[in-house]
Amino acid sequence: MSREDSCLSILKAAAKIQYNVALILEAKAIHAEKSRNWICHHLSTDAYENHAEQVKKSHDIHEQLIAVIHGITKMEEAFAKNLEILIGEKEDTSGAGAGGGLGNMFGLGGGLEK
Repeated sequence: MSREDSCLSILKAAAKIQYNVALILEAKAIHAEKSRNWICHHLSTDAYENHAEQVKKSHDIHEQLIAVIHGITKMEEAFAKNLEILIGEKEDTSGAGAGGGLGNMFGLGGGLEK
């Protein structure tokens, strides 16, 4: 397998992972909407003895949501770093030394010299 094929395979795998992450986030958004509706209708001031308990419960719920967002952010940063390493590699296209340029397109091994 050539380097280009390997890179293409890695990029396809990264795209599949990103698609699956998008599906997970979509499911999380639906779940968050259901949770929001439940919280708005069931966690009223009547459900708690005092205001401090209500604030503590709200704080706990927000901490859970922030933990999920933080985890997703770390995962996406890792994906971005890996793709940056893969895509960001600079190839030497100076000509004969690396076999790059248009001359190598036809197997000439160098520049377009006569």
